[in-house]
Amino acid sequence: MKRAVENLSQPADYLLVDATSVDLAIPQRGVIHGDALSRSIAAASILAKTVRDARLRELDLQYPAYGFARHKGYGSPEHLAALDRWGPLPDHRYSYAPVRSRAGQPLSL
Repeated sequence: MKRAVENLSQPADYLLVDATSVDLAIPQRGVIHGDALSRSIAAASILAKTVRDARLRELDLQYPAYGFARHKGYGSPEHLAALDRWGPLPDHRYSYAPVRSRAGQPLSL
C-alpha cells in the first residue's frame, strides 16, 4: 500500500484506509470495516485482490505443488500441508504465523 501511494502520479493529500494506517507522513484515517463503508476503499480492495490472485496464478505455474491457483495463498489444509512438506517460499508472507513457524522463525515479532 505504501508503494502504491508513493507511486501515484498526483500526490495524495489524505488517505482513507481499511482498518489500518500507512507509514507515510500524509494525513489519514483507518476505517474499521472500511470496505463496507466506503466505495473507494471497497474499490481498492477489489483491485488489490484481483492483482494478488493474478500473482498467485503466476506462482502456481512456477510452484505447482503448492496449489496457489486453488487456495490463493489462504491457510487451507492443502496450503498448510504444502508448507509442512516443502517449507515457505520467498514469496510467502512471513508476517503470517503459519508461514513464520514453518520457516523456523519465532512467532512473536
